[in-house]
Amino acid sequence: MLSIDDTIAAIATATGPAGLAVLRLSGREAMAIADRVFLGRVALSSAPSHTLHHGWAAWPIATPQDPAKETKRRRLDEVVAALFRAPRSYTRENVVELSCHGGDRSARRILSAVTAAGARLAEPGEFTLRAFLHGRIDLTQAEAVADLIHAATERAHDLALTQLGGDLRRRIDALADRVADAVAEVEARVDFAEDVGGIEVPPHVVRAIAEVDQDLSALLASAPYGRALREGARVPLVGRPNVGKSSLFNALLGEERAIVTAMPGTTRDRVSEAIELSGLHVTLSDTAGLRETADPVEAIGVGLAERALDAGTVVMWVVDGSQSLEAADHRIARRLKGRKVVTALNKCDQESRVAPADLTALLEDQAPVVPVSAARGDGLEALRVALAARLGAESRYDDVAITHPRHAEALERAREALRRAATAAAAEEPGEIVALELRESLAAIGEVTGQGVGEDLLDRIFSRFCIGK
Repeated sequence: MLSIDDTIAAIATATGPAGLAVLRLSGREAMAIADRVFLGRVALSSAPSHTLHHGWAAWPIATPQDPAKETKRRRLDEVVAALFRAPRSYTRENVVELSCHGGDRSARRILSAVTAAGARLAEPGEFTLRAFLHGRIDLTQAEAVADLIHAATERAHDLALTQLGGDLRRRIDALADRVADAVAEVEARVDFAEDVGGIEVPPHVVRAIAEVDQDLSALLASAPYGRALREGARVPLVGRPNVGKSSLFNALLGEERAIVTAMPGTTRDRVSEAIELSGLHVTLSDTAGLRETADPVEAIGVGLAERALDAGTVVMWVVDGSQSLEAADHRIARRLKGRKVVTALNKCDQESRVAPADLTALLEDQAPVVPVSAARGDGLEALRVALAARLGAESRYDDVAITHPRHAEALERAREALRRAATAAAAEEPGEIVALELRESLAAIGEVTGQGVGEDLLDRIFSRFCIGK
């Protein structure tokens, strides 16, 4: 774990030409270090919090002096200094933000000056890590900061904002409070068994455990949608050769992106393009037809299609409805069992030889089958709706959703411990066993917001942040 006693500095804005660039300092000595590079009418160390000061950034002086007298120092850029004194700042430390002209040169020169004056270069995410360590935000809010920066759609941005505002934390805290109440009652009854007639786990505690389990289940149901919203979803179009995958791919995109010919096996490489679908960032991939082939180049394409199928969040199976099902279709259906699938029954503008029920029976699943015509555009909107629903968009967990695998894994462990507690209570096992399982559940729930997490996990989370945030 990095030392939080140092004063850190970093450029907080993106590189490249821009109207402004911002350099941020945080730490006990932030004001004093900023004074060594700031030429203005007042010393920043003596200025009140939440004030702005115009001046110049200059190469640092050896010892703090009256900046107004330092007229011959090398000036680096005109700046505005914003002061935020602890604890009323993003990190709950003293923070100085120096706004200078945009572009790489000015900000980098000032960063060199403040490090020469005593600041240390910040590591990725270190400002937000300090905000977490000082109790200003919990771990879900810290992760929401990164999600907000990387949001690819409006809905992903909105969900990150709700998480940053503490909605998920409050939901998690409420669940933890209910489990803590159950633990407290069971442990109190164990300690005073004679006074309560020996009933260590009364029926209302058993009901409370079941209710928390149900609420955890409902929250976990949002995880596939939340993850797809945050990370985006990959949807490969698979099927045997010449069923219209490339034509359907182009029709969904609204442009000619993939090559379309009547010759089977034309698609040798995987062609991918992103679209926005019900607020989700979806990457569609046109893949080579799945079949055995002696052509070494086509075989590479088939291998890429297999890997795309394995990595897909949802798989779109394209079937030629104008031809009877072949052995290859049956092989593909077996390959798709257990996967989330949307079936596009293509060429519905021609005489139909395949019924939707035939495909549902092959998959042994209630996966939607949508008749479409890539050539005429029939059914495309229905296909988009079915795909969005398969990705979880129709559930609309816009207020609170589980967006990180870490959250889902911890809450699954919490549910498992709750179930063990319920099983022990039903078997009338000693209250100590039930309390032990409830404490396991409580600890797992707390991990979501950052209680009891280790340095290794914090390092992994914050190393994914950009420097300066």
